[in-house]
Amino acid sequence: MESLNGIAFFVQAAENRSFSEAGRVLGISSSAVGKSVARLEERLGVRLFHRSTRSITLTAEGALFLERCRRILSEIEAAELELSETRLAPRGKLRVSLPLVSGLVMPALTAFMHRYPAIELDVDFSDRLVDVITEGFDAVIRTGEPTDSRLMSRQLGTFKLLLVASPEYLLRHGRPRVPADLVQHACLQHKFPSNGKFEPWPLRGALGEAEPVLPASMVCNTTEVLIHVARDGLGIACLPDFMVRNAIASGELITVLDDFNQHQGTFRMLWPSSKHLAPKLRVFVDFMEAKLFKS
Repeated sequence: MESLNGIAFFVQAAENRSFSEAGRVLGISSSAVGKSVARLEERLGVRLFHRSTRSITLTAEGALFLERCRRILSEIEAAELELSETRLAPRGKLRVSLPLVSGLVMPALTAFMHRYPAIELDVDFSDRLVDVITEGFDAVIRTGEPTDSRLMSRQLGTFKLLLVASPEYLLRHGRPRVPADLVQHACLQHKFPSNGKFEPWPLRGALGEAEPVLPASMVCNTTEVLIHVARDGLGIACLPDFMVRNAIASGELITVLDDFNQHQGTFRMLWPSSKHLAPKLRVFVDFMEAKLFKS
């Protein structure tokens, strides 16, 4: 039991990067956490943390040990759940990271909260590429294909980026016929908040034709603002189909350059492969797969 406590104290200290903060979370003194970690280091014969007067950081051995310890605690949690919660409604804290497309995820997320009120959601909205395991997320939703072998994944749905503008804008400025025409238009561009780069427009030009350098009449770090600007007739925007579907159906926006569009994207749920699918995580994965693109 002392070994398990030492592992739990070590994981908490590593995640909080502080003995005092770990002690606050665990309800014990910082010195108790520090002494427990020291005993663990002595038993293992390695140093797990670099210590300074202000902070602690993992050593290379500590980082390796942390991943194993998380698996151990996860298995213990899974065993407890199997014994004590198999007949109960899914419950407990669930930490998830979701992309900055609230129009897509919020209907499914609020429906999930109504369906499972005993699950406490801790939601991080971000487009950055989070480290699911190191940052302690139970699950994340992201676009693209999984590249981390430590993660399990499930496809939630597909989408396509579309170039759209209002009828008023196209009446005033004309409709672009080929990608090169965009250099004469007001382009509303999305900038990734994580790295400051513009999101590329998925256009296929004529053979041998150089990719046009698009002007930027507006740059924004969230796509949900750009749809309002496009609807107000201020330029052409590149936006996901689920975001502009209603505006296209109502005639507020019109797609352009469809014949040159070559985009196909995928949303996936990712979670640590070492993490037992506890009831709260299992119902979240299943619910989002069933509802996200059907809300």
